[in-house]
Amino acid sequence: MKRRLRSGMGASLLAVAACVALHSPHSLAARDAQSILRETCQGCHTPETGDKLSRISHQRKTPEGWLMSIARMQTMHGLQISDEDRRTLVKYLADTQGLAPSETDGVRYALERRLNTVEQFDEKTAQMCGRCHSGARVALQRRPAREWERLVNFHLGQWPSLEYQALARDRDWFDIARKEMVPLLAKRYALDNPAWQAWLKAAPKAEALAGDWSFSGHLPGKGELAGVMSVTADGSDTFKVSVKGQYADGSPFNGDGSAILYSGYEWRGNVTIDGVTMRQVFAAQGTAMQGRMFEAEHDERGLDFIAAKQGSQRLLAVQPGYVKAGGEAEVTLIGSGLNGKPDFGKGVQVLDVLEQGADRIKVKVKAAADARPGLRTVSVGGLKGPSLAVYGAIDSVRVVPAFSVARIGEGGGSTPKVQGRFDAEAWGKGADGKPYRIGVFPAQWKVEAFDERAKEDEDVKFAGTMQGDAGVFTPGDAGPNPARKMSTNNAGNLKVIAAVDDAGKSLSGEGHLIVTVQRWNNPPIP
Repeated sequence: MKRRLRSGMGASLLAVAACVALHSPHSLAARDAQSILRETCQGCHTPETGDKLSRISHQRKTPEGWLMSIARMQTMHGLQISDEDRRTLVKYLADTQGLAPSETDGVRYALERRLNTVEQFDEKTAQMCGRCHSGARVALQRRPAREWERLVNFHLGQWPSLEYQALARDRDWFDIARKEMVPLLAKRYALDNPAWQAWLKAAPKAEALAGDWSFSGHLPGKGELAGVMSVTADGSDTFKVSVKGQYADGSPFNGDGSAILYSGYEWRGNVTIDGVTMRQVFAAQGTAMQGRMFEAEHDERGLDFIAAKQGSQRLLAVQPGYVKAGGEAEVTLIGSGLNGKPDFGKGVQVLDVLEQGADRIKVKVKAAADARPGLRTVSVGGLKGPSLAVYGAIDSVRVVPAFSVARIGEGGGSTPKVQGRFDAEAWGKGADGKPYRIGVFPAQWKVEAFDERAKEDEDVKFAGTMQGDAGVFTPGDAGPNPARKMSTNNAGNLKVIAAVDDAGKSLSGEGHLIVTVQRWNNPPIP
């Protein structure tokens, strides 16, 4: 048991170190990729026709996917490789055997560390693959049928108890995996996809990403932000990055760092913002970037990020995205190439233009008292973008995410606590009776026992504390707690409750929070 624990922790530490390497530009002193493949990899992977190598040449993956493959070679097969060589190899493989942008659509949440995503896969894939790791990990790789079958064999050989675990011991797992899953995966995630070859031909030069980018973001527990990210070329597919922005409450969002581009669009950066290192995982295509920034040590502390290169024409965001019928509000439009007077649709009048620029327009608007509730498309000149919600009254409140996992930590141990971070979304009812999202509102937050067992175990008392004005839950310390029944740890099963005030009327919404134990194995793709 001790050996297994040390091995798991070693794999986790290696994955963390490798993930840091993924976001760092490689040194020009490292060996070239072909030398590494020939001198290091060819000892196990045999040459094939066309300069191919067995196994390696018959897969396509994201940068994180190739990183995990190399880490597995290190931990399971004793591969000796330097950090610099590993960076070089990941870069080469991601560039030559990566995924097209269309092949990552719908599953980028795993790359962006959105770990509270509730996946939507067919029942068979969820039960056969998604019970041990995310379905996205499967969807973010491409193989022919023979390689999918070898992956099945690898699973059973590496984890022989697999067939006796839940959702496997009640069925002929191996037979289903070979005869049903392999054909399904080979068809759904085939190695040969014209989209990848088309992308290789059409991908813009990395140098085109250099310049200033207007960006908008949202951090749960903190709010909206905007600013400019300056990108300077610093070598082949590598960049220096400078960020200057601020949150809606005026607090700064400034920092510097570096980034590297994989596969022609997979942007990975390390940027220190106000003393805190944050990772950038973006899809960068043409004059648009979109993805997530999150703290290197706390991936739950992350913000949605969307940007447009200055000089292009794009309307990114409306902050805040709502106004009450009969009321006034100051609204800021974020984008690039903004030129002209903003239009917020029927029933919304622009009273004053407070600030006007190519990347930022701030106006005071008023919604008519009889304005129909619903969404209006916002436009500036010929640009159309996000919607503005007009509402008469809030109909309901939703806690986002509706289901979340926090993790105990610290307490003398090596793993940090994993917070729960929530937003309170207000929803209205349109003139057609259909619900529509108004936006994120300030709320008062609390937690309660989710069920009678949680109440009996006093989970509210022990599992952690909720920041009442921000929706940030910090779990308790790791390790046994003598004050609890049977000295158990500080896990818990909680309701998350947000109360929003609407003109003196309080409306509340509920979410579900599981406070559980540490995650010891934390790979780049969960």
